[in-house]
Amino acid sequence: MNGAFALVRPLPDLAPFPERLADLAVEALLDEARLTPKPGLVDGRGAGAHHDLSLALMCRSAYALRPAFIAMAACAHDQPVSIALREQLGAIGRQAETAMMQTTHGINTHRGAIWAMGLLVAATAMAQHDREPLAVVARAGALARIEDRHQPRQESNGSRVCQHYGVPGARGEAQANFPHVIGLGLPTLRCFRNAGGHEMTARVNALLAIMSRLPDTCVLSRGGKDALRAAQNGALAVLDAGGIGTLSGRRALRNLETHLLAHNASPGGAADLLAAMLFLDQIDQQLII
Repeated sequence: MNGAFALVRPLPDLAPFPERLADLAVEALLDEARLTPKPGLVDGRGAGAHHDLSLALMCRSAYALRPAFIAMAACAHDQPVSIALREQLGAIGRQAETAMMQTTHGINTHRGAIWAMGLLVAATAMAQHDREPLAVVARAGALARIEDRHQPRQESNGSRVCQHYGVPGARGEAQANFPHVIGLGLPTLRCFRNAGGHEMTARVNALLAIMSRLPDTCVLSRGGKDALRAAQNGALAVLDAGGIGTLSGRRALRNLETHLLAHNASPGGAADLLAAMLFLDQIDQQLII
């Protein structure tokens, strides 16, 4: 795989299309995990607000999801939006969760990412020559808005948080065509990249842009509204200071991380959307035939 912050290399033309898409999805998850510094999250410095995670575990989990992403791309290849496709993807997603849990010995490393990345992989495969991000998220959103009749009915922690705080969560984000990725993450990434900034800096600033507006259920679950307010205001303060490429921005980032750790809060929802953003950016840049 590439170094953590290098732009993605073109994949071999001879590799089957579903495998190439899966490789890009895994690489996006790896790049998200390795990106440093990320406030409150696992990165190259340590475990952030987590006591059961590590960078090595996140990487093993990402690799374990590759077969599921291949299967999702294969079943969605050149297919229209349909109930049958949505339910196929749901079944593969549940198998992916099982593979993740077996790899991590029961630790939830990527459940939210399986949902978001799985939809985007499938949506890309549905029309492989139309990889413009707005088109991909529109197809992903159309899939997400279809009910999976076979989805287990037990309530998840994320759904409980959504109900308690009245926020859309990961499901609502996908059903709305990933607005925090399209409207905040990608524009911020490309703005800082086009200004000549370091790729790592552009990616962290994109994460902060997502954090500044996202009602992150991971933050709410761990620290409630006070933690979410600290996360959003702190991320905005870093950007207002010019991002992490400035001295004042780095000071604001340290303050943000201090507040998140005090609340034992980790912006895991924003991290999942960062990985989704990196995937969309990669497929938009590359020639995948």
